[in-house]
Amino acid sequence: MIKAYKMQLDGNIDIPCNISCVSFDIKYYSRYQRIYNDCFREMRTALDIKPYDFLNDISQIYNKTNDIFLFIKDGNIIGSVACYGNEIDDLIVAPEYQHKGYGKQLILWAIHYIRSKNAEPITLHAADWNKRAVSLYKSLGFKIIETEIIN
Repeated sequence: MIKAYKMQLDGNIDIPCNISCVSFDIKYYSRYQRIYNDCFREMRTALDIKPYDFLNDISQIYNKTNDIFLFIKDGNIIGSVACYGNEIDDLIVAPEYQHKGYGKQLILWAIHYIRSKNAEPITLHAADWNKRAVSLYKSLGFKIIETEIIN
């Protein structure tokens, strides 16, 4: 059983974003795949969601690449975020760069990007298991508007 939250940004956030992201490019796929699986493996394993390494072929994201953005610094993918209309999804930070504020910057980047497209209200989903992510989202003004139980 998985408890997940649908969260919505409540109000106007006026925190500057200190990064810029680039559109996904196929040349980054193998590095993106490693980071994606590294970021979700622990949760998928703990919740027994198989396969534990979900992303195994470019075809799984091929139709979504226009909505995936990468934060690259010194030639390294630090993290990524997907913006599907008004929804933020798949926010990931490479394990070696976690706990340095990049997740917060990626979510801020996504908020500013979605707002530039006038796509509101801004929403996202988070598993209750990922307490750090839920806490981050709440600290930025997201409120839980729905709780789902997934079997």
